Amino acid sequence: MLFSEPKIKMSEEEFRLIRDFVYEHSGIFFDESFKFLLERRLNHRLEIHNLRSYKEYHRFLLYDSGKEEELNTILDILTTNETYFFREKGQLKAFTEEILPEIQERKRKEGSRRIRIWSAGCSTGEEPYTLAMLVIDKGLIPEWNVEIFANDISQRVLQVARKGIYTASSFRATDGYYKHRFFEAVDGRYRIKEEVKRLVRFGHLNLLDREKLWLVGKVDIIFCRNVIIYFNREAKKRVIENLYDRLLEGGYLLLGHSESLMGISTAFILQPLKHDIVYRKPFSSELEGRALAMER
Repeated sequence: MLFSEPKIKMSEEEFRLIRDFVYEHSGIFFDESFKFLLERRLNHRLEIHNLRSYKEYHRFLLYDSGKEEELNTILDILTTNETYFFREKGQLKAFTEEILPEIQERKRKEGSRRIRIWSAGCSTGEEPYTLAMLVIDKGLIPEWNVEIFANDISQRVLQVARKGIYTASSFRATDGYYKHRFFEAVDGRYRIKEEVKRLVRFGHLNLLDREKLWLVGKVDIIFCRNVIIYFNREAKKRVIENLYDRLLEGGYLLLGHSESLMGISTAFILQPLKHDIVYRKPFSSELEGRALAMER
């Protein structure tokens, strides 16, 4: 998306007002280096609402009857949603060859055939659909009841995800086999097949909204890749706490390769695998062992 040179300038005070408003309502934090980005990307919103300054725009966000819709619009404008199918292939190999088999074995011992996966911050849907394709290709369906829930804070990207129609740019890392098996060509674009779509359920959720996140239920695996980079340290802690609460014991958390829980949380176990290093929620027995070790 291209943005013209801003016609209305944003003062330092106005930047802090807008920045703090966005943070309060979404957890997304922009430091001073993002001032020009906010000024450039939000200029058109002032023109649309016939506002003369960002201070007036701030009042609009606080008091106008359309403030909730406007907040959704500016979150779409400010957040980067670029993604593609089969991103970070080493991590996906860890998912299919190591994590899924381990969870399957554990579930069999428990007498369960249900596996729940959460794509937290799913953008336009390439990630959860990738997971669904891998699950199908691995032969888990129909023997296993696999549920994939995907959420995002942006209504716009969720609309794209639900349609499941993509351009060539989404396939930059996709093997021709998957493209041929799971997509249908439609007017120069590609529509994902129903056998994949029906495994994925999309929802509009904020990862900081602890109360609404309870609706997700308990899950076995969480993919939250390249999402917490948008949050400051305090918001990151809150998000990770919320994800920890939603994971079942022994469940896995997979972050982007540029992300880490260092300085954020010590609640997870760092789990080295053959194809990647991921985080795992401890079992109760492991927590008891930690407590005994601390007592000594």
